[in-house]
Amino acid sequence: MSGTHVRSRTPIAAPTAVAPTGAAAWVRDLGMGMRFATGGGREGWIRTILTAVGVGLGVALLLGAASVPNMMQNRDDRSVARTPHSSFDGGPVKASDSTVVIRNTGTTFRGKSPSGVVLRADGKNPVLPPGLDKIPGPDEMVVSPAMRDLLDDPANKLLKERFSNYRVTGTIGKAGLLSPVELYYYVGSDKITATGNNYRVQSFGQDNSLPLDPFLMALVVLICVVLLTPVAIFIGTAVRFGGDRRDRRLAALRLVGADSRAVRRIAAGEALFGALLGLVVGAALFLLLRELVGVVDMTNVSAYPTDMVPSPGLVALVAAGVPVSAVLVTLISLRSVAIEPLGVFRGTKQRKRRLWWRLVLPVLGIGILLYSGRIDRDMGNEAVNVTAIAAGSALSLIGLSALLPWLVEAVVGRLRGGPVPWQLAVRRLQLTTGTASRAVSGITVAVAGAVALQMMFASMHDDFNEITGQDTTRAQLTVRSGKASGPLTQQMIDDFAATKGVTKVIGTVQAFVTRPDGKKVNDLTPTTEVTIGTCATLRELAHLRSCEDGDAFVVHTGSKEQDGWVDQTARPGKPVNIGPDPDFNKNAKQVLWTLPKDTRTVDARNNPSGRKIDGIFATPSAIDIKKLDDASTTSWVQTDPKVADAEEYVRNTAARIDPFTGVDTLKSVDRDKQYASIARGLQIGASATMALIAASMLVSMIEQLRERKRLLAVLTAFGTRRSSMGWSLLWQTALPVALGLGLAIVGGLGLGVVMTRMIDKGVTDWWSFLPLTGAGAAMVAIVTLLSLPPLRRMMRPDGLRTE
Repeated sequence: MSGTHVRSRTPIAAPTAVAPTGAAAWVRDLGMGMRFATGGGREGWIRTILTAVGVGLGVALLLGAASVPNMMQNRDDRSVARTPHSSFDGGPVKASDSTVVIRNTGTTFRGKSPSGVVLRADGKNPVLPPGLDKIPGPDEMVVSPAMRDLLDDPANKLLKERFSNYRVTGTIGKAGLLSPVELYYYVGSDKITATGNNYRVQSFGQDNSLPLDPFLMALVVLICVVLLTPVAIFIGTAVRFGGDRRDRRLAALRLVGADSRAVRRIAAGEALFGALLGLVVGAALFLLLRELVGVVDMTNVSAYPTDMVPSPGLVALVAAGVPVSAVLVTLISLRSVAIEPLGVFRGTKQRKRRLWWRLVLPVLGIGILLYSGRIDRDMGNEAVNVTAIAAGSALSLIGLSALLPWLVEAVVGRLRGGPVPWQLAVRRLQLTTGTASRAVSGITVAVAGAVALQMMFASMHDDFNEITGQDTTRAQLTVRSGKASGPLTQQMIDDFAATKGVTKVIGTVQAFVTRPDGKKVNDLTPTTEVTIGTCATLRELAHLRSCEDGDAFVVHTGSKEQDGWVDQTARPGKPVNIGPDPDFNKNAKQVLWTLPKDTRTVDARNNPSGRKIDGIFATPSAIDIKKLDDASTTSWVQTDPKVADAEEYVRNTAARIDPFTGVDTLKSVDRDKQYASIARGLQIGASATMALIAASMLVSMIEQLRERKRLLAVLTAFGTRRSSMGWSLLWQTALPVALGLGLAIVGGLGLGVVMTRMIDKGVTDWWSFLPLTGAGAAMVAIVTLLSLPPLRRMMRPDGLRTE
């Protein structure tokens, strides 16, 4: 084999794969975590669905809150569009081919308040309000869909009777209604003229809205923070479901070579998938629930579903913030966890939670609120530092949620002994103080915020709730008509007295009279009011020792200045002008009536409406009512509370006498409309938030039971009573809630004191937390009862099976 050269070859090494780093590593590990979330079989999907449902509930509420500005704006735009322009350049509108004479009207029926407008066109091309394609003809009525349904309901026969003079000929379009459940109508007439309460318009679209009071602006900001902060906390809690099973998977990944940073990113990927799925669930829930806005009148706050459109910026913030929060919360929660190939170690000796940094947040929040200064109501909304109020209150509430884990750990760590259920609950809390604190942090924040809100509401109550002085024991309704005559007054008294459910009627005619001799006081003709009624009626309005038909009286209220005006006009034995006022009717002819010489001076008495009427009181035969200028008729009606719908019978009688008769319910307190609207909004938001918190606690409890399924089966196998397990579950929920409520009361009172100081008010209600603590206790009981069926299933012996 000489000459043969054998070439030796050096084997070439196979290329080795280079692990990705940086952003590529994040993408790979997050993607792997998302695959684990979907590939874990039945258990994995249950965990993912629980996370998605928890996040979805929070997202739905956030999207609902983000839709409120657009909803209110759309409602306001439609309200402005249908509001008539009553005048231009400060003068009355002249009649033209396009002008319309209108009169605002309305009624009340079993707590509902239908309202509408009476229209008469001046020409052939009248301007139309939104939602109408033509002005209804005489005695025709165009109604909203909700109004039509109300009238067509056989149970509302009394309301149908009230509108029996009108024929329904059409339906108002969406552009002319605030919401699909609004009770609104337009009535055509050929009788109204541009006098009195009627006025002529030539266009629609006037903005008569008032700016929000600075105190109410501060209240709205605090409400938004109070309602949304628990939602954010709840979402942060939801993405941490399934911790124990996740830990075992992470240890397996370490066993096959993944480093600690990679497994944390993989865990974040699992939470990320649940959060993304939660976004989808939340969007679906939002779209489903917003349909209810159009069919459910939630304490007089309703809108079209298409109005509930969240602003794009807020949607983007929610869509980006929820997944990012899921990743960050997972990474932060795993910082103190050692994930090794043989298992996950949280440390045999748990490091005590530090207190100092948890105090920084609430102290910083209170400091921001104090530094922002007091709100000067006279400066308008410019005096409200929205950013400071939002940031300060949010930091204060978040600080309470940070303090709760430390408080729970400090308390349960010192508990020893007690019955078996108590020991089981305490031991579980000692092992998982973080999980227990997270489950109730939402209710802590919500109750603290609610306490602060209640203190603010109580402190500003007198600014927006006026004590009317109306005596609802003497009368329940007041009836006014712009028409006045002796026969009409008597007809009103007789008809109301004969109405079902009426026990008493006080009827009067009022008009203004002037001094006829041309004497002026401060360049004005002395003027006073004349009130005509029977002796029985006048005794309800003044202190009369004796009265007979034909008598007259000069009535004083006790005001020196006002009584002086009365005496300048009402002079016994001297005439008064009962015709038109010469200051406003230069060429009007005077109509004289002489006050009898024996007229007595008496003191006024509060009428059922809560005010004293001064001037001249006269009985019907003492003065000719037909000669009075611009007189009106007023009646106070007392009803029998035992007669159902007594007030509705009175309103129907009034409508028969005169369709434009005004009927108002007497009430002891008159609430500001803006204040009442905000209070209703708070009720809706608080109900939604409390429902979310209850769902949070229930989902968290079910997840904890799933994690302890094997342990529960072991305890059952060793003879632990099922009742003991149930009681331990109750104590396990009640103890953190009790600590959270205590912390919430202290924090809420502190925040409330600062907020009331900002609006320059004092605390008027230190006990506003009592109903809220009762609500918290009820929530614990409900959650415990709902979690008992899953507990019984998980205590079965088949929970000991393993592979």
